[in-house]
Order: sequence, then C-alpha cells, then structure tokens
Amino acid sequence: MAEYDVDINWPRAFWISFGVVLAATILFVTYSFIGTFVFGIFIYYATRPLYRRVQRRVKQPTVSALLSLFLLALPVLVLLYYTLAIAVQEFSRFAQTTDVGPYADAIEPYINVSEVVQNPQTLLSDAGGPGTIVDTLGQFVGYLGVVGTGLIHAFVMFALAFYLLRDGPRFAEWVKGFLDHRGVLDHYFHEVDRSFHKVFYGNILNAIVTSAIGAIAFSVVDFVAPAGLSVPYPALTGVLAGAASLIPIIGMKIVYVPMAIYLAVTAGLDGEGWWFVALFVGVAFVVVDTIPDLVVRPYVSGGGSLPLGPFGRAESTPEADSNPGLHTGTLMFAYVLGPFLFGWYGLFLAPMILVLVAHFARFVLPVIVEGQARPSGVDPTNLVGEEVGDPEIDDVPAAQRDEDSAPTPGAEDPS
Repeated sequence: MAEYDVDINWPRAFWISFGVVLAATILFVTYSFIGTFVFGIFIYYATRPLYRRVQRRVKQPTVSALLSLFLLALPVLVLLYYTLAIAVQEFSRFAQTTDVGPYADAIEPYINVSEVVQNPQTLLSDAGGPGTIVDTLGQFVGYLGVVGTGLIHAFVMFALAFYLLRDGPRFAEWVKGFLDHRGVLDHYFHEVDRSFHKVFYGNILNAIVTSAIGAIAFSVVDFVAPAGLSVPYPALTGVLAGAASLIPIIGMKIVYVPMAIYLAVTAGLDGEGWWFVALFVGVAFVVVDTIPDLVVRPYVSGGGSLPLGPFGRAESTPEADSNPGLHTGTLMFAYVLGPFLFGWYGLFLAPMILVLVAHFARFVLPVIVEGQARPSGVDPTNLVGEEVGDPEIDDVPAAQRDEDSAPTPGAEDPS
C-alpha cells in the first residue's frame, strides 16, 4: 500500500482550534444573555438618529452618546417599564377570572415586581400624596433583589448601545478589513443596517410610544367612567392597541373598535352612559390613533418605518420600494410569532432574523448559486448616502458622510 505523508501545520491548527473555542464561548455568553443584547441593539438603533444630530453640534462622540441615551433612551425605557408593569397587573387580574393557559405562567415571574408602580387611576385618586410615595418606596425596597438584577441588565443594554454609538464607525472599519469594500458582503451588511433602522427606530419604537399613550389615555378615561360602565383593563387595552399598530391596514382598530362596541352594548342595556362611549371613541380615535400617526410616527420614524397611508394602509412609494427585501406581511408575522417562539425579546429578535435571512437571499445567495461577482446591475458604492431628502445626511459634510456610511452597526442610515 502506498503511504502518504500528511504535512500538518500544527501551530496553525492550534490557533484555528483556539479560535473556534473562543467563538463558541462568545456564542454561549450571547445566548445566555440574548434578551439583554438584543434589547441593547434596539436601544442603539432607536438612539442613533438623535446621536447623529447631537454629534453635529457637540463634536464629541462620548458626550454625544451619553446625552442621546439620557435624552431619549432612558425616558423611553422608564415609560416602557411603567406601561408594561401596569399592563401586567391588569393581566394578572384578568387571569384570575379567565383561563389564559400558558400565558399566565409566562407572566407570573413579572407580577410581583410590577407592583412597585401604581396605575394612573390610583395616582389621580391619591394626588401623589406622601402616603403614595412612602408605599412605592416600601415596595421598591421589598423587591430590591429583583430590581437590582433588572438594573444590571439595563446597565449592560445601555453600555452596549453607548459603545456602538461611540465606536461604531471604528468597529465597521475593522470589519471591512476582512471584506471586499466594493463586494457583495459590504452591500449585504449595509442593507441589513438600513433594515434594522427601519424595524427598530421606525416601527417598534413607534409601537412602544403608542402603547404608553394608549395605556395612560384609556386609564384616565376610565377614571371618569360612570357607575356600571367602564373600560375593562384600560392599561392592558392601551398596550394591546400599541402592539396592534404593527399590523398593517387595520392596525390598532382591531383592539379599540371591539372595545367601543362592547361599551355601546353595555350602555344600551343600561339605557345611560352614552356620553362615556362617545368619550372613549373620541379619545381612542384622536389621542391614541390619529395623533401618534400624524405627530409621533413622522417624528419617531423620520421616514424609517414602512410607509403607511391613511388608516395604516401600505402605500407604494419609491421609499417603500427601495427596500423590497422586507415584505410587510413577513414583517408582521415576525412581530406576532417572535414572542411566541423566543419570549419577550422575540419582538426584537425575530425581525432581526428575518432581515438577515431576507437580505442573504437577495445578495449572497445569487453569488453562491450563480457565481456572480455582485448582484446584477447593483453597485453598492452608489447606494451609500444617495437618497434625496434625508435630513439625517443632507447637512453632513461629505467626509463625515463617508465615515458614517459603514455597513455595520456604526453606519449612517441613508433612509
């Protein structure tokens, strides 16, 4: 039998094995804290447009990142926690009267800590007196262990967002060292970055703000409800309305229209309270539905969300067609199914997976199958910062624009 000498480069094999072990360790740590990291990425994308504006005036990346996180991310996170805590309390009361199946087990770990805050009706009744403050502080101390763990996770989220804001361009340049700057992978990561901006800053941040508005508005409306007629679980209804704003065409009407019908039927049976039904419909349509669509969505989205026409109906516009890899229907399924598959962070993780898969099919798969050098007719160097009318880049100097157009989480979003 012929013998073959196999010349193994043992030092190279050792370093490859060591690199595989390091990569596996990083994946294990990321998997163990996947919710924290995913939410940190959401904070980064939600804060990045404000960071760009602040940096143009402050000219100091560290100070700009800190100001942006404290001006936008921290207030939004506090508002989100307050809204969800009230919704969890109301869901707990609902679960005591109705069999909600596995949802009760999923919410149970958060019930106790949610009692740290009080709903808007209690705050209005107590007028924020000393007793309310003392009770709140006492509950906070009682759950200090759970709150402390939450604060640690919040610190990691904000730290991740801070370093992505401040050092994102340098990280992008480091990654480019492994990629062809004019190749398909550069285009792939650039489009992924743009889509993450659309999903996180445009859609999810708008839904969070709308949920907070809905929870507070419905709770205040229920505070003036007549005897025998009230909005059942008003804060939970507001949160569900905000989440339903992610659904195209009908949006949050899938929540507050049935609630209005229920109140109308109840008022009809009692023969009174029609003024409250009219008040609820007016607040739901004007404050919760119309105002966020006309004021909050343009300010929050800045053109970054999927374009929606009147009553949430998707429009066919050049901006909508500029991102054909993300279909509105598939994005809706990601929002709906993500929390069922992964838990609470699935709302953020599932769209991320969708974006990565969709753009892989658009840009990388044709190269693998057909061997193209890059997608036909596409020069990624002509797509960075070329869209017209973008307030995020129009007043940025060309040199700064080139620096900020990195395709990874430090990149400027041209949309």
